[in-house]
Amino acid sequence: LPGPPFTHQQTPRKMVYYGQTSCEQDTERYLDVVKYVFSCYKKEVPLVINTMGWVKGDGLLLLIDLIRLLSPSHIVQMDMCDWEAMPPLTPEHVHLSAGLHTKGKQQSKCKQLGLGDMESWKYPEGEDMSAPEHKLLYVNPEFPRAGIAGEVRVHSGILHDMSILGYMGHLQSPDIGAVLPLHCLVPYQVPFNAVALRVIHTDVAPSNIMYAVNASWVGLCCLPEEVRCQTDGPVLLTQTPVCDCLGFGIVRGVDMEKKLYHILTPVPPENLRLVNCLLLGNITIPNCVLVGQQGIEGEIPYVTSDYNYSI
Repeated sequence: LPGPPFTHQQTPRKMVYYGQTSCEQDTERYLDVVKYVFSCYKKEVPLVINTMGWVKGDGLLLLIDLIRLLSPSHIVQMDMCDWEAMPPLTPEHVHLSAGLHTKGKQQSKCKQLGLGDMESWKYPEGEDMSAPEHKLLYVNPEFPRAGIAGEVRVHSGILHDMSILGYMGHLQSPDIGAVLPLHCLVPYQVPFNAVALRVIHTDVAPSNIMYAVNASWVGLCCLPEEVRCQTDGPVLLTQTPVCDCLGFGIVRGVDMEKKLYHILTPVPPENLRLVNCLLLGNITIPNCVLVGQQGIEGEIPYVTSDYNYSI
């Protein structure tokens, strides 16, 4: 409502780095993340939940799971007059319909949420979790060209890049002047054995992990348990944790001799002391950051035109 997200970024009270722009590959982890973030809501103020735009097929089923789990008091459903793929999300519809990981009233209620345990949710005594009661506010907007998916995808990609650029803007001096390129900013040095490492979205062989991490966007996270390593690292996690994310950074380089990550981040030092985990997803640094760096003679680092597009 206040405008494009990149214009008013704030530090969240609770944040988890999911690491992907779509939850389609791992909906169970997505629900675990939602549960973890929602657990810090103390109900002292109203909460507005901005759901995602994936409302077809499994996306609609996942939305029913979320409604069932979060028990909202009101649902605002915006629809288009010529699109009938999404039914009105009335209490009766949500109560009877099967979600992606939960069952409706007419089916067995004993199926649990996969990785997450439904019993960990704090419901008032006697409340049936499969029967949420809410008021449905059904809106039929008549915006021109509303709901054209192709345009939405293009615009969302630009907005993602703008959000990253807005966040990285905190690395720059507040004084009005020339914008410093990445290679002119002084990074933090982080020992390999001080942080655990995990690639979220794909399997990477340990021998290739540093190639993946170098020049990448990472979530700076805090595991509840201390990272212990008998060697000088690196420390590799075998599973993706659901844990607090304190901010983001760019791994500007990897020093294999001194076993150090070089990380650029605007996260203040008092918060960086809590970071003991780096999570790498498929969120990439905007191309313009790498291509548009000033003051570099010859080939630009990490940028090449010698690429086989048939791969």
